[in-house]
Amino acid sequence: MRWDVKLPLPSRERVGERGIPQPVAKWLGHVAEMSKILIRILAIALLLCANACSDAPPPLPRLGADDVVLAFGDSITHGTGARPEESYPEVLAQLINRRVVGEGVPGEVTANGLQRLPEVLDEVKPKILLLCLGGNDMLRKVESVATESNLRTMVRMARDRGVAVVLIAVPKPALFGGNASFYEAIAREDDLHLESAILKDILYNNEFKADPIHPNAKGYRRLAEAIAELLRKAGAV
Repeated sequence: MRWDVKLPLPSRERVGERGIPQPVAKWLGHVAEMSKILIRILAIALLLCANACSDAPPPLPRLGADDVVLAFGDSITHGTGARPEESYPEVLAQLINRRVVGEGVPGEVTANGLQRLPEVLDEVKPKILLLCLGGNDMLRKVESVATESNLRTMVRMARDRGVAVVLIAVPKPALFGGNASFYEAIAREDDLHLESAILKDILYNNEFKADPIHPNAKGYRRLAEAIAELLRKAGAV
């Protein structure tokens, strides 16, 4: 006895032009559309990454053996709260094996620093300026517009003399106050390297403070280490 079994063929309505069943063809179409969307998203992400990288400040000049770094600021640069040899400029000099001149005046506001800086720059002739001012302005409630203007003018003074500038942000004198916004604005608009985190970390931790507004020896060492790392990453040492 012979049995003939005939399987039903898919109808024309269920088969695409290339012989692919329509549900499969439809699914492949969705996959293709999703792939196009993912490629667009990836392209946008790469473009944003490229823009972010291009916004990074230029490398700092390489410090030769005889080049000088000028640390300019107020009591934090002076080293109030620790012994002179424990100040951050002294520790930084040991870490980077370069001469670091500390020019910190306790209690100084940016208006006074602005008057003092030209003479110091002309005398020291540094290759890099570490600018750490603004804390006393905030303590004395100086208008932030004036503080920002003074800092910008000091940056220009240094650059007009061929001196590269690193800006060090000082946190607001308030619990969880964070940094004043003008530090980031100046750094972004003037293409400066900015150390924005370390003083906030130090001054919000009693282990590293001599008093509410000054680091102790351990705090100054942490500050010096953070700046030394910034200088290395920026190509100065």
